[in-house]
Parts: sequence; structure tokens; C-alpha cells
Amino acid sequence: MTIDISRFDLPVKEIVSDVQQQLTDNVTLIVKAPPGAGKSTLLPLALLEEEWLGGRKILMLEPRRLAAKSIATRMASMLGEDVGQTVGYRVRFDNKVSKDTRIEVLTEGILTRMLHSDNELEGVGMVIFDEFHERSLHADVAMALCRESQQVLRSDLRILVMSATLDMSRLSALLKAPVVESEGRMYPVQMEYVGEADRYLLPELTSRAVLNAVRKHEGDTLVFLPGEGEIKKCEAILRNELKDFAIHPLYGQLPQGKQHAAIMPNRQGKRKVVLATSIAETSLTIEGVSIVVDTGLGRTSQFDPNTGLSRLETVQVSKDAADQRAGRAGRLGPGVCYRMWTKGTHDRLAEHRSPEIEQADLAPLVLDMAQWGIVNAMELTWLTPPPRGSLAQASDMLHQLEALDSNRLTEHGKSIHKLPCHPRIAHMLVNAEENDHLALATDIAAILEERDPLPREAGIDINLRIEALRRFRKENRQGGKMARIEKVAASYRKLFDLEAENGPVDPYATGVLLAYAYPERIACARPGNNAQFQLSNGKIAAAGHKDELAYEPWLAVAHIDARDGLGKIFMASPLNPRDLAPMVKEKEIITWDTDDGGLVATRDLRIGSIVLSSKPLPDPDEEHLTKAICDAIKKEGKRLLSFDEEVTQWQSRIMSLRKWRPQDQWPDVTVDTLLMTCDEWLTPYLDGVKRPDDLRKLKLKDILHHSLDWEKQEALEKLAPERIEVPSGSNIKLEYRMDGEVPILAVRLQEVFGLAETPRINEGQTSLLMHLLSPGFKPVQVTADLKSFWENTYFEVKKELKRRYPKHAWPEDPWTAEAVRGVKRKTKD
Repeated sequence: MTIDISRFDLPVKEIVSDVQQQLTDNVTLIVKAPPGAGKSTLLPLALLEEEWLGGRKILMLEPRRLAAKSIATRMASMLGEDVGQTVGYRVRFDNKVSKDTRIEVLTEGILTRMLHSDNELEGVGMVIFDEFHERSLHADVAMALCRESQQVLRSDLRILVMSATLDMSRLSALLKAPVVESEGRMYPVQMEYVGEADRYLLPELTSRAVLNAVRKHEGDTLVFLPGEGEIKKCEAILRNELKDFAIHPLYGQLPQGKQHAAIMPNRQGKRKVVLATSIAETSLTIEGVSIVVDTGLGRTSQFDPNTGLSRLETVQVSKDAADQRAGRAGRLGPGVCYRMWTKGTHDRLAEHRSPEIEQADLAPLVLDMAQWGIVNAMELTWLTPPPRGSLAQASDMLHQLEALDSNRLTEHGKSIHKLPCHPRIAHMLVNAEENDHLALATDIAAILEERDPLPREAGIDINLRIEALRRFRKENRQGGKMARIEKVAASYRKLFDLEAENGPVDPYATGVLLAYAYPERIACARPGNNAQFQLSNGKIAAAGHKDELAYEPWLAVAHIDARDGLGKIFMASPLNPRDLAPMVKEKEIITWDTDDGGLVATRDLRIGSIVLSSKPLPDPDEEHLTKAICDAIKKEGKRLLSFDEEVTQWQSRIMSLRKWRPQDQWPDVTVDTLLMTCDEWLTPYLDGVKRPDDLRKLKLKDILHHSLDWEKQEALEKLAPERIEVPSGSNIKLEYRMDGEVPILAVRLQEVFGLAETPRINEGQTSLLMHLLSPGFKPVQVTADLKSFWENTYFEVKKELKRRYPKHAWPEDPWTAEAVRGVKRKTKD
């Protein structure tokens, strides 16, 4: 189908021919265009009949389901068709495509699964990454896999990256791709900074800003708030104050009909106020908006690899996100944006948002890599490399779920990967299917994935939620939080071809299923109880003292906060310890306890960190002993190893060369890096180490020096010598600094008589900073230019030294005088 692009008054049509030519000549292209330019709708349609596409499909990735559906609908209407004909969409648990579909708009996780089932993406000619500046984890993974496919299997696969706010020069260099930019048609937006808002009063203060804005300006208003809770409070206030306005919430978990009402013009012609999360920043077109009120806040999931838990945090948006939000007021004509912060705060905002890969739970990523056959995720080309700590945490968890064995995907792991959910949930579903609890598991999965449907005062028992869901189904109710949960549960049942169960719930069956999903959160009541529980991951958590589950001997915990110290349990189920028999493991445990004297070796019966029984291990494996010591050093090595001045200077010499000579690839030898890599350089010296004192006796500087190859050892002595000889014959120790600043030569003035120029190191490229000392080793001058000192300053310094040290010789001509180490008496005339 050929589309006449001249029919559409969209700014991006001015660059269509350039984009077509660039994609003829290049396999990767970046397009930058402001919001509203039409890049998400017109460009894919304009590329449909390109010769290089060869009649194959275009896949376009969107970061959100609502945007995917909305854009597919818009493109279909531009063709005069229904969704599912030429243009269709695929999102989780929903799709509208047919055999005639040429453009598929996807959410990002869908593409990753398509790549796994067909590495070559047969029948696909181009993949478009829309709104790539959002840098979601799924987008980064899909990009890494698409580039791998392009470089290894499909040299003809086109990749088109589209964004409004990316750092284009950096992205262009990383992808080795040209950039085509559309100026768009943005109308001027007046910025009003209304001052900092108290987060505790955010709904009230935002409502006040909205009331002020709608009284001063015409048009519809788009309000950005961090989350559903703030939206609902603000909505309640504005419904009372703005009786003649249509007030619409807009967030991801809102039913589709209400989302559609927020986007479309009001049928009665009323002015609209749309209260939205960051879902409205980009691809969605909300008709009629000329006013934006921005709280400057967003909510993001932050993963803590130290706890293995994620938590939602309210954060300040970056400048690019704030600009995108403001731009929504200038799509149709001049607009105004009220920013609920100060101009000073705005100037301090981060330029770009942080990629999700830097703070996300990476278990799905590691599983995807294993399915692809990649043992080490760092082998792929990443725009932002995943943090090694988060990768290690994810790998450990997947081994615990038996999805990986020695970093290779198991058969169980393959079954887990086939399911469209987090590996934890998939592991629970697969085990439930084997144990005839699948219907219960689908209800649990839906409750875990969605917001808690019951108020906090209902208690922590997840079985109360399951029972409420089953009553909702049984009584054929509609709407509310339960409707959303039931929709997800129904999607899981459809996946397994199951009928719903609405009978009584066995809480212990629930407990076992939760233990499958969260094996590290099996919880045993602590002695004396006090509503506190020891988790199998070693953490301590508490239930409310009045909660019905507070005094259960065992719990399976689903939701818990990630605070330091005593955690708080939000959702759990009682657990029968007899059901845990398959999870009890006999393990040889070798640990290092500094306070208890060093290595401790036992043979334990355990569930994770919960010890059921323990006895001493007489002959521990030497390799395991070494690993335990290395693990301890990684955690508390600054306390265990002697990083004295000698070691610090060795580190500073190398770190200086690392800065001065980046081409020579000197290693990072900062303390943190050395500790994390100790198994690479310290292991051969750990034989016989049993106690903390044994570690402190190690000659650390010698060990570290010999960790360098012979050529680097020689180069270190040549380029950054530990000592330097001065005219007196003394070998004076240099003082290096970790930041690569000029090294210091602290030497008595008398020892450098006759030295004309400042000494240099690093093949003459680095001049030393000389601290010239008195005979009593007191500083008298600091200079980086010894020649100038002799010429201009020495005679002034000489007067003072001669007065303070009259028995020493202070020659008139320091250029030719003899340098001395000790006291050279004045000669009598």
C-alpha cells in the first residue's frame, strides 16, 4: 500500500525523503524530532514501500502499552483502515494483528521474545525504537540483541532509533549511525516557575496551581503528577472546585475506556483537565492542551542489589523530561507551562534521565541472555553496560530458582523463559503446574503483579486478597482494583487453558507457592518471637504486633520493604515447615567471621540462611576456604588488609600513570577495585591463612607488585620510580597522589646544590613539585621551577637560613656548590 504523505500536515514529512535515502545507504539511522512532529505515525507509513524493505514487516517498539495501542490506531485511521489490517499491535496478553499486517507496534518485551524464537527475525525488514530516550531496560536489551543479529546474522536488518531529547552526538558515535533531524513545529511555551512544592502537600498545591492556570488561560490543561495516589487526591479537590470542567485521570493501570476518554476531546465541549503520570510525556497525543502544570516529579522502580528488592521512589525529573512535558503545551499553538520548582532548581537538574538498566532488577535480562546462549552479558555491545553487581545478584537468584546451572540455561529455565512474566512468577507457575495448584498460582501471580486491592489495615495475609478476588469473580462484579487483577489472572488462565477456581483457599498451599517465587524470603519466627522473623536470605523483618500472622512459626513473604536493619513485611502467607522438605539442603558452609576469629567451617541443614542443624566440618575443602576468605575481603577488606603508606604510594604511582598514559592501559588499583578482584591476585598467598592476624601479616605491597606482569613492573620503575637520586647522592622518596597530580620531591635544599633544572619523570613528560627543606627538614619553598628559584628566590631564602642555621654553609653560587647530605661547616676565609 502506498501512502500519499502530502495529505498530512505533519512537520516530519519534510525529512521523509532524507530518511528514505539514509536507510537506503545505511542499516542504522537516528531520527531526532520534537513531540508532535509525526515521527511515530508518518515515518513508518512512509517507509512501507521502500525497496530495501522488500515487502517485509516493520516492527516498532513503544515503551508503554497505551502508547502502542494509540499509535497503531492512529496509523490505521491515516490509512482509512481498522487496527489489525495493515497496522496492528502486540502488547502483553493482547494483540490485534492479521496475515495482512505489515507494521506491528509492540511493547518492548514482546520483541525480545520474538528475537529468542527467531534470532534472524525472518520476515522483518526494520525495527524502530520509538521514544528511545526513555531508555527502558527492555529497550536496551532489545537493542543489544538486534545489533547482535544485525552484525552476525542479518546484515540487511534496518534499525531506526527515534527520539526527541537524546544526546545525539554520543548515540551516533556508539551506534556508528548518521542523524536526521526534524525541526518540528513547536509553538512558543511561556515558562512560569511557581516555587518549590512540599511533597506532603502535593495534591493541594498542585490543585491550587491548576485553578490559577485555568482562570488565566484558555484551553485544556495537562497536569503531571508522580503517581496514582496523588492523582486521585488532586482529582477529588478539582471536581469540587471546577464543576464545569471534565476532570480525567490518566495512568497505566486505569481501564482502557477511561484512558481513551482522557486522550480524546470532550464530547460536550467542556474544557478538560487531565491528571497524568509520566505516561503522557511523549507518544500520546492529547487533543486541545495549551496549559501544562508540572510537579517535576516521577515515580520509578529502584532495584537494590544488596537486598535483591525493588522499591518505588519519587524522584525529580531530568531536564529533557521537563522539556518534553512543557512541550505538550505548544503542539497546537502558543501555550504556558507552570513548573512547581524554581529556576535555580531547574538549572541543577540532570540533563538526561538515567537508563533503567542502571537501577533495575536484571533477572529477566540475565535469563534472556542465557536463552540467547550468552553466558556473560558483558560480551554484548551495550549503550549503557549493566552494573556487574546487579548482574551477579540476578545470576545468583536464577541459580537458586534452578533456571541456571553453572550459568547455563536448564530445561526448567527454558520452561520459565517461555512464560511472559518475571522469572520468579514463572518459576512459581511451572512448579504449581507440576503440583496441581496452577489455578491458585494464577490468582497469586495476578495479585503479586498488581497493586494491593485491600487497605493496609486489612493485614499482611495474601490469602485475604485471594479470597476477595474469588468472591469478586463468583458474584460477577465489575470495576475497581479487582477488575484489573482478574483481567491479569484470566490472561494467565488462558495461557494454561484453565478454568477459574472460586472455592476456599488453602493458606499453606499459598505459602508453598510463595516460597517457590521468593525462596530467599522463607521466614522463621525468631526466638522470643516479638513478631520478628529471620528470612532465609539472612535479613530480619517484622510484621505488625496486632497482625493475625505475627505469631506464626513460619511465613512465606511476598512483599517486604528494602530498608536497612529491621525490614517490614507487607504481604505473606503462613507456611507449613513440612512442606519445605524439598527445599532443605545439606551444605558445607565455610565463612569468615572477623569478630569470631576467622574461618568457620560447618556442615549444616539449611533453608537458605536459616540453619536447622549444624556441626563442625573437620576437613574443609581448600578451594572453599580460599573463596570464603576472598568473599570476606570483598566485604570488609579495608579492615582485614594493611593498606599502609607503602601500599598507598604503590597504588598512587600506578593511578598516576593510568592518568598520564591512558594508551598504556595501566590497571585500576583503587582500594575498592582491588578488593573486588582479590581472587585474581591474592589467592596464591592465602595458604595457611586462618585468622585476621594472618591476613595483616601479608606483605601486601610485594604481592600487589608481583600481580603486574614483568613488563609492567619494569615500566613502573622506569616511568614512576619510587625514589629519585639527587646531587648529594641520596635516593629521596617521591610522594605520588591517587588523582595523578604532580608528584612531590621533598628534599633538603643543601642536597640539590648544583642541580640546574627541576627533575622530571615519566620519560621527561612530568615535572616534579619540589618541596625544598631546611637542614631541620622544615619547608622553606615550594617550586615547580628550580631554575627560577636559584635565579630569583634563593638569595632571599638564604638570608633567613643563614640566620637560623649559622653553622651550615650557604654558598653565593648554588649552581656550582657541592651538594651535601649532612652538615658542611662554613670554611674560614
